[in-house]
Amino acid sequence: MSDLLARHRAVMPSWLALYYDNPIEIVTGKGNRVTDADGVTYLDFFAGIVTNMLGYDVAEVREAVERQLARGVAHTSTLYLLRGQVELAEKIARLSGIPDAKVFFTNSGTEANETALLLATCARGSDQVLAMRNSYHGRSYGTIAVTGNRGWKNSSLSPLNVHYLHGTDRDHPAFRGMGDEEYVEVCVADLRDVLATATAPDVACLIAEPVQGVGGFAMAPEGLFAAYKEVLDEHGILFVSDEVQTGWGRTGSHFWGIGAHGVVPDAMTFAKGLGNGFAIGGVVARGDLMDGLPANGVATFGGNPVSTAAANATLDYLLDHDLQANAARLGPVLLDGLRPLAASLATVGAVRGRGLMFAVDMVEPDSGEPSPRLAAAVLEETRRRGLLIGKGGLHGHTLRMAPPMTLSEEEAREGRDILVEAITAVDAAAR
Repeated sequence: MSDLLARHRAVMPSWLALYYDNPIEIVTGKGNRVTDADGVTYLDFFAGIVTNMLGYDVAEVREAVERQLARGVAHTSTLYLLRGQVELAEKIARLSGIPDAKVFFTNSGTEANETALLLATCARGSDQVLAMRNSYHGRSYGTIAVTGNRGWKNSSLSPLNVHYLHGTDRDHPAFRGMGDEEYVEVCVADLRDVLATATAPDVACLIAEPVQGVGGFAMAPEGLFAAYKEVLDEHGILFVSDEVQTGWGRTGSHFWGIGAHGVVPDAMTFAKGLGNGFAIGGVVARGDLMDGLPANGVATFGGNPVSTAAANATLDYLLDHDLQANAARLGPVLLDGLRPLAASLATVGAVRGRGLMFAVDMVEPDSGEPSPRLAAAVLEETRRRGLLIGKGGLHGHTLRMAPPMTLSEEEAREGRDILVEAITAVDAAAR
């Protein structure tokens, strides 16, 4: 055991998981590659959990932060005007497509979702919330309550009254073999039944991820949330799209993940990639919804001068270089090379993705049951070959890949080929 690992275990909580049998310390990065403390360099296909959206050591971001630090002001608080915060809010409001949008900045996706839940429950005068099975919305008391993934629920206690909907559980015995249209019809019928039997009037909102991040990049069929929203609108129920992992064009086809469903939500939450590693998150919502809180509010560090300098530079870079188009272009390069594995290898249950957000389910070769042990084995094999990936899924058996959106086609093919080699090696050993 390394000295740093021993020190980590002595002072950090046991539930703060580390990847790999011998965890690595990343010390430098350039472009889409990082180097660990032993001098080993890796192509990064997980980007600090979908966060280093532009990769590492991006001059435009670094210089924007350095200019702000050179002014001597890293923090003033939201009690004073913050030019960078206003400029960033103007950009996000414009890009959101939400009418009369206003923006509130936080430090993380967890805080952003907490804020969205506060807005919705206050507006509707209700603690009732609809959420999705297999979802993940954060690690705090309120966001755990609306998380539909047992592996991340630390407590049954909740400040909310939550009911969970179907949408990504196509493998459930009740839904196997259904086409998209039939599945959507069944899900909508279930929503109507939940509202008719399990809730009181005045449900506050539905909060949902267009692509479930921690849930293994599982996604509802396109149009499901449009069908859900028709029912929600009948009851005045608000819709919150959690875009913490799907925002900024990562899915390729749309700037916000919810765009695939043809829906403009009442509010969207965001975080992760916006700061390219600097801590920033937030909510963009209808102005009347945002202004509806009756008491005072503040975010001490949310939208601070340094984070907004990084975020403005990151967003400008993303738009100027049309990285959404890059995600759309490279998605098929990656997925077309991975999809054959589901047909040829007994340990691969499914391959799915959208843009630069794709996943592989690992299963036991004899039973087809989810296999977290094989997923962990693939992580070790990809690391040995110079590639960093993530994992997740309801059973911890899903390989998750979300490389920086600056990825080149050469890097996409390199990472894809390493992934194929690693999965093939694990498959051979498993059989």
